[in-house]
Amino acid sequence: MVFDSVWIVGGSRSGKTTGLVKQFCDWVQGENQGNGSFYTTQKRQKKGKQLSKGLDLRQTEPGVLLLAANDDNRRELGDRIVTATLGKYPVRAKTPLGFFQDEVILFWPLLIQSLQLKAQFPVRLRPETEQELATKLWRSHLDEETLRLAGMNEYRLVRRILDLLQLAAYSGQPCEEISSILASGFADNPIYLEPEFLASLLLEWRDWCLDKGLLTYGIITELYKQHLLPNSQYQQQLRKRYQAVLADDVDDYPGIARNLFDVLLDQGAVGAFSYNSEGAVRLGLGADPNYLAALAGRCHVENLVGPSRESLAMQLATQMMELATEPAVMLSLPETVQSIQTTSRAQLLRQTAEVIVDAIKSGEVEPEEVAVIAPGLDAIARYTLIEILNKQNILVEPLNDQRPLISSPAVRALLTILALVYPGLGRLVDRDAVAEMLVVLSRRQKTADNSSEISSDIDPVRAGLIADYCFEPHPERPNLLPVTAFERWDRIGYAATTAYSEILQWLEKQRSQQEQRLIPSPISLLYLAVQDFLCKDSNPPYDQLAALRELLETAQHYWEINTRLQPTNSPTRAAAEATISEFIQLLRRGTITANPYPLRPIGPAKKAVTLATIFQYRSSRRFHRWHFWLDASSPLWAKGGAATLFGAPLFLQDRLGAPWTAEDEKNAEDERLKRILADLLSRVSEKVYLCHSDLAVNGQEQIGPLLPLVNSCVSVTAEAAV
Repeated sequence: MVFDSVWIVGGSRSGKTTGLVKQFCDWVQGENQGNGSFYTTQKRQKKGKQLSKGLDLRQTEPGVLLLAANDDNRRELGDRIVTATLGKYPVRAKTPLGFFQDEVILFWPLLIQSLQLKAQFPVRLRPETEQELATKLWRSHLDEETLRLAGMNEYRLVRRILDLLQLAAYSGQPCEEISSILASGFADNPIYLEPEFLASLLLEWRDWCLDKGLLTYGIITELYKQHLLPNSQYQQQLRKRYQAVLADDVDDYPGIARNLFDVLLDQGAVGAFSYNSEGAVRLGLGADPNYLAALAGRCHVENLVGPSRESLAMQLATQMMELATEPAVMLSLPETVQSIQTTSRAQLLRQTAEVIVDAIKSGEVEPEEVAVIAPGLDAIARYTLIEILNKQNILVEPLNDQRPLISSPAVRALLTILALVYPGLGRLVDRDAVAEMLVVLSRRQKTADNSSEISSDIDPVRAGLIADYCFEPHPERPNLLPVTAFERWDRIGYAATTAYSEILQWLEKQRSQQEQRLIPSPISLLYLAVQDFLCKDSNPPYDQLAALRELLETAQHYWEINTRLQPTNSPTRAAAEATISEFIQLLRRGTITANPYPLRPIGPAKKAVTLATIFQYRSSRRFHRWHFWLDASSPLWAKGGAATLFGAPLFLQDRLGAPWTAEDEKNAEDERLKRILADLLSRVSEKVYLCHSDLAVNGQEQIGPLLPLVNSCVSVTAEAAV
């Protein structure tokens, strides 16, 4: 039997992506002339034409769809394809969800016609806006009694309900089936709220969004699977657009990606897929690796040999799993695995940092060759490690560090400006916020001795004095008085007085323009403040720029949604004040994180120690010489944690709606631990440090599944202490 497509399967770092790139090069260059049918679509065979040696990627021919599990992998895979083919062949690189979104928006007129929707252009909701609008829509249903039964606050309950819609859509189930899936899945262990009640809320939310032309990831995915993909007109367009599909790490794809691949292959497209047997990083977040694995039956399977026998994965994976699952086994780990053991977690963080510093200072390892990986990184651990290493001039790169926007002083200062310029927002500003704003807005970049540093003309002490004596609180019009309102204003000094006068004049000018309706929107005011203060005489560091970019992107999105939802007539002053007030409070609740549309780094990689959670590190597909596994004895190593959504196992195709028992949970934890160990050991080449403290940050004893590993290896605690 001749197969048109190829299925590349192997463990982490076994060369799957490289094989995928090579496969594409073979297709377009026609190197394997012996398998003509392998490179020729069924469409051409049916026309009776002579078999070609490769894919025809001229502009008049269908193109190639390139898919990757996440955005970072997408960019890297796209670059590798372009580099390998010298950029001769156009490919469309997307993530699965990005592809579904583009298709739904592109074929929105088709959906309008089939679903009888209003003829309006769709707008995608960001997760934080989705949360805010769903909360408002459901507030009458989520009373105190409902929250008491749920055992959680309103924010967490709304997020959990919305996640159910996303999980159902990813598995290809319509919203109407959620109730029956939950009812059967929790038949032996009833959940806190009735499945019918949860499903009714989601149906109300979906219908309301479609009526307003608003799209979430869950709604986008459901529209694609239930209405767009089965549409004959859409399938015709799909056949005209793509003659090949390449998908990397399909073990991290949602179940409906399998439906898309089946349609493409049925229409004669050729496919190449890579599958990581140690992956499934997103299992619990909508991925369905077992359902995708069945696609191998339609392909020629290539099994790649794993890492070499000298690698840590081959040496330690089986041995570590035996120790973790059967602690009674008497085994000792080789010297490549060492432990750092302390009593308290504070000691552990210090000693881990000291070991890293000593190794880097001695030249044993470079900063970019070290990774610190933990099942969960709290703010204390992140701050402590970064602070100690930075004091030794060692940079630290936290992977995907999503801290709330409100944690940025620059963002807080800009929100204070909004409250001072626009009327009716006086209750959202206080003396402390004004003092911080003065410090942030008076920052200047000063150059001396070929080096530059950022300093403020108004230091925190003077800012506090000005706020105490020159700030007039008022619910409608909070005001800043001239510096002379302070009797001892001579104590402020010339530089601080000048800077304060400039800020005061700027605020008065903006107030005047706002009253004359010369400021188009609050977004314009934010842009102007960034331009006139934060980026005027200095280049802010990357983390501050990221926060500012995310604030502006969030503001643009928030007002775009507000414009869609408000009545057609011009908004009243009260409505405008309410919108700004809600925006400021949304940010202050910490809902939005500083993760703007990424800018790709230029030049060599940063020489920095990598700091990441297990999920972040595995998703990034990175590789290092040394690993430090922080909190190695934590029970979180076997738990899904934040990387597992409520009810996720119920929506897997091979057990759809089947009851989830305690035994199932135990088996899932064991399988997850096996995958984590095999994956991480494949991503380290020389040494692993198991960092253990007897007590966790909350004072509880740490007796997680990896504790036997800690007790079976050589401790370097004494060496570190010396």
